[in-house]
Amino acid sequence: MLSLNPHTKSNEQQIVLHVDMDSFFASVEVREKPELAGLPVVVGADPKRGKGRGVVCTCSYEAREYGIHSAMPVSQAYKLCPDAAFLPVNIRLYVQVSDNVMEIMKGFAGKFQQYSIDEAFLVPGPDIKSFEEAALCALRIKDEIKRQERITCSVGVGPNKLIAKIASKFQKPDGLTIVRPENVQDFVFPLDVSKIPGIGQKTTEALKLMGITRVEELANCDIQRLTERFGKMGLWLKQAAHGLDFSEIKESEGAVKSISRSSTFKENTNDPVKIAGYLELLAESVHKSLVKHQFLYKVVTIRVRYDDFSTYTRSKTIPVWTSDIFVIKRTAMQLLSEFIGRQKIRLVGVGVSRLRERDARQTLITDFT
Repeated sequence: MLSLNPHTKSNEQQIVLHVDMDSFFASVEVREKPELAGLPVVVGADPKRGKGRGVVCTCSYEAREYGIHSAMPVSQAYKLCPDAAFLPVNIRLYVQVSDNVMEIMKGFAGKFQQYSIDEAFLVPGPDIKSFEEAALCALRIKDEIKRQERITCSVGVGPNKLIAKIASKFQKPDGLTIVRPENVQDFVFPLDVSKIPGIGQKTTEALKLMGITRVEELANCDIQRLTERFGKMGLWLKQAAHGLDFSEIKESEGAVKSISRSSTFKENTNDPVKIAGYLELLAESVHKSLVKHQFLYKVVTIRVRYDDFSTYTRSKTIPVWTSDIFVIKRTAMQLLSEFIGRQKIRLVGVGVSRLRERDARQTLITDFT
C-alpha cells in the first residue's frame, strides 16, 4: 500500500491526488504568531471564560489531544483546556493563504478541482505516468507549500477521488499515503465505515444497527438489504466499500480572480539585488500562468513580510488591460522600492488581479503595451 513497486504498470490508469491542509486555520495563526508553536490553539468564537455561545472552527493538533474538535461548542472547549489560545476567525487572511496554496497546486496539475478552502483534487500533468512519479509529485507539492507558505499538508494518492481523499487523512499531519489499484481493498476493508467520505453520523449509526461497523462488512453486505434500508444510496454504499468511485475531477467553476506567487527566503535579507531577483522570478511565474489561461490583467500587487512577521501589500492599477510581463516587473519593482532598506525581508510576493479573458482582437495591443 505504501511501498513503491517499480513493476506497477499504471500508465493507463487514472491517478488522483487529494491535498488536504493540516489544521488549516490554526496552522496559519501559528505561522503568524510563532510563539504559539507547540501550544493548543483554538480558532473560533470567544469562549468568554466558558460562557461563550459559538463553536470551534478548527484547532491545532495539540488542542485535539485534550478532546477538542471542530464544531464543538467553544464553552466546552474552554472547559477541556482553559489554557488554550483562543483566537478569532481571520477569514481574509485564510482566503489569501488558500489562494496562494491553490496556485501552487495548479502548477502541478493537468486537471484541478478546489474542493474547499483547504483541500483540492488534482490529476497531475501528462508527464506523470506512474504511481512512483505521482509520489514524487506529491512530495514536491508538499515541499513547495511548506517553503512558500510555511504550513504543512497531507496528500493521498489513489486511482480515484474517493480513495485519494481517504488516503490524505490516513497519516495526518504532514503525511503522504499511496494506494495503488491492486491494494484498494486491503486499504479500505479494515477501516471503520465512518472513514468513507459521505457516510455521516446518522448513516454510521444505521449501519451499526445492521451489524456493520467495518468497510469489509459493508462490502460483503447483500445489496438488496442495503437498498431496502437506504434506497438508491445503498448502491453507492456498496460501491464505496469496494473503493469504487466514477466521479470526475471537475474544474473549479467561476472566474479566476487573481494569480499570485510568493517566496520565503532561506535567510532573511535586506540585499536589494537578491530581493529584486526573487521578485523577477515570481513575476515570470505569474506571467506564465497568465499566458496559459489567456488572461489580461489590470492590477499589479506585491506583498512583503519583514523578519518580525509584519506583512504589507501595495497595489497599482494599470491604465489599460494587458498581458505584458515587463509591466508586471516594472510595476512590482516600483511598489517594492518603498520597502527596501527598512529592515530585513522574510517573504516577497507578486500578483495580478482584475482579470479578464483575452480577446483575439486585442493581441497586438496588449502584447506591446
